[in-house]
Amino acid sequence: MHSLGNGIGAGSVKFFLVLAQIKMIIANDGDSFKNENEISGHSMRSINADAVKNKQMLYNLSKSDKCDMAIDHRFDCARDKVVSQKECEERGCCYAPLSDLAGPPWCYFPYLYTGYVMGPLTPSKKGQKATLKLSRPSYLPKDIPTLQLEVIEETAGCLHLTVKDPSSQRYEVQLPGEQWAPEGKAVSQKALFSIQFQHDPFAFIVTRKSNGRVIMNTTVGPLLFADQYIQLSTTLASSFVSGLGEHYTSLRLDLNWTSLILWNRDTHPHADANLYGSHPFFIVQEEAGFAHGVFLLNSNAIEVILQPTPALTWVAVGGILDLFVFMGPDPESVIRQYLQVIGYPLMPPYWALGFHLCRWGYTTSNTTRRVVQRMHDAYFPMDVQWNDLDYAHDRRVFTFDPWRFGDLPEMVQDFHKRGLKYVLILDPGISTTSPPGSYPPLDDGLKRNVFIKNITGDILIGKVWPGPTAFPDFTNAETRQWWEDCIGDFFQRCLWMDMNEPSSFVQGSVDGCPDSDLENPPYTPSVVDGQLNSKTLCMTAQQHLSTHYNLHNMYGLTEAYATHKALTNIQGKRPFVLSRSSFPGIGRFSGVWTGDVKSNWEQLRYSIPSVLKFGLFGVPLVGADICGFDGNTTEELCVRWMQLGAFYPFMRNHNDRGNRPQEPYMFGKNAQSAMRSALNLRYSLLPFLYTLFHHAHISAETVARPLFVEFPSDPNCQAIDRQFLWGSALLISPVLEQGVVEFPAYLPFGTWYSLEDVSIGQPFYSRGQYLLMSASLDTIHVHVREGHIIPQQEPALTTSASRANPFFLTVALTAGGWAWGDLFWDDGESLDTFEKKRYSYVIFIAGQVLLNGDLDGLVLGGMRVFGIPSPPQYVLANGEKVMDFSYRSDTKVLDKLALPMSKVFTLQWAL
Repeated sequence: MHSLGNGIGAGSVKFFLVLAQIKMIIANDGDSFKNENEISGHSMRSINADAVKNKQMLYNLSKSDKCDMAIDHRFDCARDKVVSQKECEERGCCYAPLSDLAGPPWCYFPYLYTGYVMGPLTPSKKGQKATLKLSRPSYLPKDIPTLQLEVIEETAGCLHLTVKDPSSQRYEVQLPGEQWAPEGKAVSQKALFSIQFQHDPFAFIVTRKSNGRVIMNTTVGPLLFADQYIQLSTTLASSFVSGLGEHYTSLRLDLNWTSLILWNRDTHPHADANLYGSHPFFIVQEEAGFAHGVFLLNSNAIEVILQPTPALTWVAVGGILDLFVFMGPDPESVIRQYLQVIGYPLMPPYWALGFHLCRWGYTTSNTTRRVVQRMHDAYFPMDVQWNDLDYAHDRRVFTFDPWRFGDLPEMVQDFHKRGLKYVLILDPGISTTSPPGSYPPLDDGLKRNVFIKNITGDILIGKVWPGPTAFPDFTNAETRQWWEDCIGDFFQRCLWMDMNEPSSFVQGSVDGCPDSDLENPPYTPSVVDGQLNSKTLCMTAQQHLSTHYNLHNMYGLTEAYATHKALTNIQGKRPFVLSRSSFPGIGRFSGVWTGDVKSNWEQLRYSIPSVLKFGLFGVPLVGADICGFDGNTTEELCVRWMQLGAFYPFMRNHNDRGNRPQEPYMFGKNAQSAMRSALNLRYSLLPFLYTLFHHAHISAETVARPLFVEFPSDPNCQAIDRQFLWGSALLISPVLEQGVVEFPAYLPFGTWYSLEDVSIGQPFYSRGQYLLMSASLDTIHVHVREGHIIPQQEPALTTSASRANPFFLTVALTAGGWAWGDLFWDDGESLDTFEKKRYSYVIFIAGQVLLNGDLDGLVLGGMRVFGIPSPPQYVLANGEKVMDFSYRSDTKVLDKLALPMSKVFTLQWAL
């Protein structure tokens, strides 16, 4: 069955007649579809006799008529296994072979496939509820015959539906930390959505009230709900879909019969693979700038099938159906509504936005010290030096090698004196081979019963870098306290969590896994290596909350929560935590990096959509390993990656052992100059970036932003992922190909001013068009959008030094002569400064500055104003003439204006 109310593709005459009949059912059949007002308890409309007649006609269609549909509108009736024609038809489905083995299904559901029958809606504690009863057994083992539906209007823009087994408790996701509570119930008349129900077979349709646009239509396929298999299909409002990470894809997902697997896995980023994180959320761009999002809160293995109808099918191997629909109406609103459910992101410490340098292969403390000194001597800004497992004694976490890193505490103190920070890797696996009494993390962990167990109740033993290892169960409160104690005994304020999918070098455990339905479920999505327990723990492993089968995708999230809480309690300041594994909500506790990317041009290019998607997922502190982790970089590639990486929200150069060194000082003079220029530009923009993170923290705005989020009504922006924005003001257009001398970049409608040194303030008047940009090695194109004021600071070699430097403002005027900007400023590291009102917030408006808070000690060292059409006759600051200013006629820039920031001031000029 096809989308109701959407455009219909090519098909036979019978196909169109069937759709006409179904449309009549929606319009008139009070028995089959209920008006949206029923959710709020209003009376049902009377049953229309003509609609009942039309519905009976549909049921009486011949088998061939029920199966007569366009190929793109087929929904798979045999995802669980390959079936013959006989087996397909025994399921009550249609069979029509095709030459394409990898595309549309051969066995597919007919119109109105028998499934659950919905009873009447009645009031529940949160909304409305109804019973769903299976009219006959499906082809799946362990069908659940009776389900309970609950429909909740969480807010005017958030619809929440759950489907559960009322007779047996199934695992339900509980995100760690304080749970979200809506501010208040939506008023039904003001809700942005309408929902209608088909009762037999059960289905629902969600529409946008303002324009009648169909957002979801699940009548196209049945709801299947068995013990280890849940399937729900829906049409999509358009083919512009983004999200469903973590995968190596473009920002716009391919709907040509593609399958995306959500199952956290330690594997380098490549196509058609499930990667380190699972985020069952997507956003759909509709027409005229509208957008909506859908989130399935489920931590089991999930397969998402996309097809060109456009349509989508969810398949989860456990849990419940816990579905949120976010109505926007624009992309930024969708993201905010999503983050109201999973939590707003953390506010990072200021220094975390500086440059980080790491390599697996800094084998001694002396080597590490030399790297820091060479960066300083070459005048490269840097804030954080890292060590990989080289520091650890026999690769055991919470230890350091007494010979190679015997002076590690002293080295850290030296770094701190220089204004630097230090980060260590921390894998979750705890070595189990040390003699009793010699390794406190193991000894104490055994006493306190903190480790994941196998099905027999013994500690499950996997294998990671130190050899046989046990894995902490972070769903256990005692484990979280033990973890805090371990970190406190071996204190570092900043921790890097790797291998936390969790990753293991053996399948399941050193003793294997039992033969059970959890290890070999009736249906396994097409994960890397074909089994859920590949390169991780047994699915039957026992954790405090449930089995690892249910909790695997949340392991990194629960570790991040425990680590963030531990560091906060120990230090009393904002911690820095970085995680490879991720799940919805991790942005509250940790940043993320995109894993073991390769040193090649393709991975450079695909790092942009990877970073942008994490912004959609509520993880703004994200970046890729600059210059690549795996393989040898080249000078040109590393320069381009440093230029792009200067605009990752999290900026780290990270390299694997055995590869060509890729520290910035290892390259030629011209390459070093280009890298230094990019770093200095980033450091000058850190006040602006820090302010963007403040807005992300308090109001869920995006930091690194896709163009379609800022310009939802511009169709040219819908799929752009070779460029991106910082907030709404800066457009970044990097060079992404080898050896190019120029490249096209899109500038949305308006005036954009160049931020490059050689053409500072040069205006580009765009009608919404692509322009050719130069690609010299020392160039990354950054443009300031008209109407914005960018707070900047003179860069230094560390953030602690740059924070003491004078500020300056870049003012990009509109044709009408106005601009706006703001600055959030605090000490950069204390907890909850916004919540405790220990901050300053400055609003800049065109020619005046309004101050809120104490800015004593801060100096505005200069201001440059873009877009002044002719030389000013004079400039006044607080009514007094400014003598020291300049005007560039070629770029129309007023420059070199120094003013205090400790009080309100106004700036005026006469033309």
